[in-house]
Amino acid sequence: MADLVGLVLLLGAESLLADRAISGLLSKRPGAQSTTIEGSESEIGAITDALAPSLFGEERVVVVRELQELIAEQQEEITSYLESPDDQVTLVLWHKGGVKGKALLDKIKKLNPEIIPCEAIKKESEKLEFVQREFTRLGRKIAPSAIQKLVDALGSDLRELGGAASQLASDVVGGKLIDESDVARYYQGRIETTGFDVADATLDGKTDAALIALRNALDTGVDPVLVISAIAGSLRTLAKVSGASRGLKSFDLASSLGLPPWQIEKARRQLGGWSPLTLAAAVVTIAQADADIKGAAADPGYALERAIIQITRARVK
Repeated sequence: MADLVGLVLLLGAESLLADRAISGLLSKRPGAQSTTIEGSESEIGAITDALAPSLFGEERVVVVRELQELIAEQQEEITSYLESPDDQVTLVLWHKGGVKGKALLDKIKKLNPEIIPCEAIKKESEKLEFVQREFTRLGRKIAPSAIQKLVDALGSDLRELGGAASQLASDVVGGKLIDESDVARYYQGRIETTGFDVADATLDGKTDAALIALRNALDTGVDPVLVISAIAGSLRTLAKVSGASRGLKSFDLASSLGLPPWQIEKARRQLGGWSPLTLAAAVVTIAQADADIKGAAADPGYALERAIIQITRARVK
């Protein structure tokens, strides 16, 4: 089958990326008549009607969303059209992935359409990259720590993350670097203190901040064991990164250390106040605290506070 001009295939389950791709295609054809068909709701014949030749020969864009939901008769409507396409029509097909509708999808791919990836973003690193791209697109700069805080607040919903980026870019005036305080100001109610917040403040040597974060975490139901685990994990990360060459970039080290680049960069910043001896002492302290909260101490909260004070004070200021 020959390549088909005017055929666009969106692949992936992320609706935000699919919607943006469709909007982008429509914006490039401002005079075109557009028709959108929902695969899960359309009736037999609707696709054929939308793709039928126009009496006036005007440019048209026909979008079929959720291609995988079409029944056999509707799939045949698309197959028939592809055998004799209209050069005034741009046909945009969105398939969310999976095995449903795969036979039709394979036929479409043989025509070498323009393919736009719309894969769902699942990995933490991909969410952070998405937020960074949003601010770059909006012409604003944001601190990496603020990106992490925004993702922590809103989770994996790209629409919320994209909306939050637009909101912050608009509301934080003066062209200043958007930082953690800006994120906290707008999304304070969405951010719960976690064991990782306690760990970050602890390894940064911020005693007061670490103790406040600890109290907030415990008050909102975070298990003391999870706080210990977060601090211990952060110490292990520091130990890993401390043994790596400073001359290598974080991206080059990511695979060998089993850590994302942003985490390596964060650890490098934190390492400035630690020596091998103080790191070893911190590991001993957290191991004792772990034993305490698992039964050796009557008050797990007090045991954690004592450990945090010892670790933060051991760090070179």
